[in-house]
Amino acid sequence: MKKMIISVENLSKTYGEGESAVTAIKEATFDIYSGETVALLGPSGSGKTTLITMIGCITEPTSGKLTLDGERMYDQQWQITDTRRIRREKIGFIFQAHNLIPFLNVLENVTIVPRMNGVKKSEADQKAEELLEYLGIEEKLTKMPSQLSGGQSQRVAIARSLANNPKIILADEPTAALDGERALSVMKLLRKLAHEQEVAIVVVTHDERMLPLFDRILRVEDGVVKEAI
Repeated sequence: MKKMIISVENLSKTYGEGESAVTAIKEATFDIYSGETVALLGPSGSGKTTLITMIGCITEPTSGKLTLDGERMYDQQWQITDTRRIRREKIGFIFQAHNLIPFLNVLENVTIVPRMNGVKKSEADQKAEELLEYLGIEEKLTKMPSQLSGGQSQRVAIARSLANNPKIILADEPTAALDGERALSVMKLLRKLAHEQEVAIVVVTHDERMLPLFDRILRVEDGVVKEAI
């Protein structure tokens, strides 16, 4: 039986006050389970990024409830103060720009978060090598980011997001900078990861060509989140 990993109930975000207030997300309610791939689909400015940053404990909601892997994060106020711990232990992030550190090689980029969290170098290196082999780029272990293609760089970013054994991966337009073939390859890889490693993966996208690769689609329009049928 699939485990509920993300629970969102009447979650809202409003910026500003009074007449100048703008509601970016309006009472969103949905659940996401382990092993699921879920697309957040909608036009620019619809609220997708606000929603994913609330789930990622980067943006504080205005109201509603948010629970991640059984831990109540928000219920009218933050329930815990150490949101960094939750991001470190439970969440991996992938962004449109891979954001690899240019003066570190591939192995060092993948291991930087576990090493900062106190994981022994030998353990972090072994995990990174396993991930890079799984992603088909183990031969790039000692290469610098400048020596990688766009698709290879994004695979390194995916490996980095998995290095802390997260329960959730949040990806904001991860294929926007890639051509059609490479974008499809990355999305197929994310789907494989979700199903084989029981990770819940949420992807912000506006590319409807990728939708057949997702288990579910949540459409975001003017801050309103609805399940696509």
